[in-house]
Amino acid sequence: MSETLSPAAHRAGAPRGRRRWGRGTSYLALGLLAALYIFPFLLSLANSFKSDAEAANSPMSLIPQNFTTAAYERLFQSDMPLWLGNTVLITVLVTLGRMLFDCLAGYALACLPLKGRGLVYAGFVAVIAVPPVVLLIPKFLVLKELGMYDSYAGLIIPLLADAAGVMIMRNFFLGLPPSIDEAARIDGAGVVRRFWQISLPMARSAVITLLILSFQASWNELPHMIVAAQDPNLFTLTKGTAQLASGALSAGSQFPIKLAAATLMTIPVAVLFFIFQRRIMNTTDGGAKE
Repeated sequence: MSETLSPAAHRAGAPRGRRRWGRGTSYLALGLLAALYIFPFLLSLANSFKSDAEAANSPMSLIPQNFTTAAYERLFQSDMPLWLGNTVLITVLVTLGRMLFDCLAGYALACLPLKGRGLVYAGFVAVIAVPPVVLLIPKFLVLKELGMYDSYAGLIIPLLADAAGVMIMRNFFLGLPPSIDEAARIDGAGVVRRFWQISLPMARSAVITLLILSFQASWNELPHMIVAAQDPNLFTLTKGTAQLASGALSAGSQFPIKLAAATLMTIPVAVLFFIFQRRIMNTTDGGAKE
């Protein structure tokens, strides 16, 4: 004997069906979007394991017919280890510097009663509004005048702080409850102690966001590396890979070796992002109830 659903049950089941349909459509759209973004990386990875002829004749194939690691072997027989060492050194120092100076500047602009801090903040916004390519020639001239051209100092020091990082930290510190900083000040804590022991631990998610952005920006930096040095011993991965793209090793398309270099450059940033993705700008960290 079959059961007959009441009109109320029909009405209750209809919204659930629509929710399932809407959820399925959303997952499908997200899956297609993810596939669209990841497909170029998969092509790059697949072509890096092909021969030069196969990569030129069938670049859209995701499965190499003749799997070979010749591109990677040839890449590491070139100056790739030197480029990698320079990139790691510069990236680590620049990332640490940006985390320190951007956090200090952001805290000062957000929490300290400084005269003219609004004007200073407007200056940071103006710097972001200027296209970076416009600053390349002035940057080159300044480095030449200071005697920092063709040196590690010239590659690192100009990148130790950035306006975008200062803005991120300032906006996060502004979102913290003022009562916490005020209570610490009343208890006798100085500016340095309030920053290191109270405000900075509460801004952990913003610091992690700054860490990822700073690492990615310094790891992938190319325009500054071009104008700051021309010594081959100071080449980074981006500059070396750019030379590969212009045919530095030999004639021919060189698709596998170029894409092998691009793949190796992508992996560290992707790993760092996946490790810290749950901590990016999680505004639920810390804080107190007003």
